[in-house]
Amino acid sequence: MRHVADPAASSASTPNLSASGRHWLATLDLGFERDGDTTRLIRREHTGPLRVQKPLYPEHPSTCHAIIIHPPGGVVGGDELRMQVDTGPNARALLSTPGAAKWYRANGHRSRQRLRIRVAADAALEWLPQETILFNSADVVLDTIIDLGADARYIGCEILCFGRKASGETFEQGQVQQSMMIRREGKPLWLEQGILAAGGRQMLSPLGLAGHSVCASLIAVGGASSAALLTAVREQCAASGDGHGQFGVTQMKSVIIARYLGNNSEVARRVMLAAWQVLRPALLDREAVIPRIWNT
Repeated sequence: MRHVADPAASSASTPNLSASGRHWLATLDLGFERDGDTTRLIRREHTGPLRVQKPLYPEHPSTCHAIIIHPPGGVVGGDELRMQVDTGPNARALLSTPGAAKWYRANGHRSRQRLRIRVAADAALEWLPQETILFNSADVVLDTIIDLGADARYIGCEILCFGRKASGETFEQGQVQQSMMIRREGKPLWLEQGILAAGGRQMLSPLGLAGHSVCASLIAVGGASSAALLTAVREQCAASGDGHGQFGVTQMKSVIIARYLGNNSEVARRVMLAAWQVLRPALLDREAVIPRIWNT
């Protein structure tokens, strides 16, 4: 077993600055393994301001919940976050965050988040962070690769907010570059990538964000699904959206995608959670109890 970092250790005592000496490079490496009826967090290593305090079991010992904390509360230009998550055979884990991720003004330096997830055979991982707020003039790269073993299951959610409309703050300059790849036993299942530049074609086009300030996606990969399941997801999303914004639910082979487009992050959250509450019991055979951290 690899060394488990002391959760009480302060990252300030072991600073991990980039070559410029002015930007944070924060890393987090997590490993989950099944031990009888319990999934345990057996590896927890970090450098810089990125960590998990302790494993939680709010629903059942078979599913380990972990809250990823970024103590600074926001990412400034030039900072980089790197996360690696390994879920062993038959293990189940759910990862979330205590609040919105905030990406601030670039000030001439691009910020990055690199997420690598490996889910072994017959394991399940849920990636349910709260919303990502892109402040005006942010320049961000979000790079995600998910590798699934045989019969592994994955549910992941992302909510992007361009500016803070409720506070009158808009996203007039800057960009976000995204790349997501999902592979099953090394073979690509899903690839999505693009650049959303403030004022650019993709932000304004009806084929893009159509001028909206909030977009959200939930991607679920598991076993066979049915038309009835998709209908149930659509009905729940429609009820949660209550006519605010637009949503769609699509299936492509073993991948189910729910999307929201609008101007309200709270509505986006409700729609994504509604989709999750239908898909989780169907794909993971586990009741969908909303993590308490989402209600704080």
